[in-house]
Amino acid sequence: MKREYAFFEGKIVPIEEAKISIKTNSFHYGTAVFEGIRAYWNADEKQLYILAGKEHYERLLKNARAMFMEIPYTAEELVEITKELLKRCEVEEDIYIRPIVYFKDLKLTPKLVGYTPEIAIYLYPFGAYLDPEKGIRVKVSSWVRNDDNAIPSRYKIAGAYVNTALAKTEALLAGYDEAIMMNANGYIAEGSGENIFVVRNGEVITPGVNEHILEGITRALVIRILREDLGVSVVERPIARSELYVADEIFMTGTAAEVTPIVEVDNRKIGDGKVGEITKKVQEIFFKAVRGEIDKFKPLLTPVYE
Repeated sequence: MKREYAFFEGKIVPIEEAKISIKTNSFHYGTAVFEGIRAYWNADEKQLYILAGKEHYERLLKNARAMFMEIPYTAEELVEITKELLKRCEVEEDIYIRPIVYFKDLKLTPKLVGYTPEIAIYLYPFGAYLDPEKGIRVKVSSWVRNDDNAIPSRYKIAGAYVNTALAKTEALLAGYDEAIMMNANGYIAEGSGENIFVVRNGEVITPGVNEHILEGITRALVIRILREDLGVSVVERPIARSELYVADEIFMTGTAAEVTPIVEVDNRKIGDGKVGEITKKVQEIFFKAVRGEIDKFKPLLTPVYE
């Protein structure tokens, strides 16, 4: 990234001008709604591809409306703004895009009505979030995932991430790389910022969207890869904690995590303790798809440079 700008209060400005007051309402009450989007650089084509930009912004707008935030943009307009921001910053590398919708009012009442929503978008150079090659060690957390009737996990609400920050920190302090959280019903939900897939006897199992999880966009893409490209059966159902310990493979997905293998859970090796074959195949297709190397996935990509 050669220069650094942000989209802030309706225009693209130098990053140092994109600032909010310490009195900002959403800063105090965690009511902001955000997204994480990746753009991938294809060095051979000299092209930058935004992955599922429209889908991410559609989710952002839906989640914002659920929080009584109406902003005057369509998903398509936000994709165009993001393209312009990436061009202005002259990005020629993999990059992470963070849009966030927040109440900008300088008032101190925890409510969702009578306030003014605003959107900001900035860029963050971001490599591998977790180790996609060797895999990671995870711990089943003592912290329970947010219940849908408390703070819905399907909305990316800033305050909800206190829940996952507690779980992630617990795992790190115990010497693990990541946490797996269970829901209030005692079944596996997801990681601190990732959806989870379990491979047993050639079948892939993943928690359904009613298990208090984020309805992941990368999750949906990986399910498509498994079914259409690998011919693997994918079942969405509750997963018991004990199933993790007898799994053949486990992997996590997400915008940040991409496709990350899990090689150990609670000090128990998964399979032979190495990255599994189905996981490897998913990774191979995924990383080609996001850089525009597979034609069937190109409708999910937005090229930045004409």
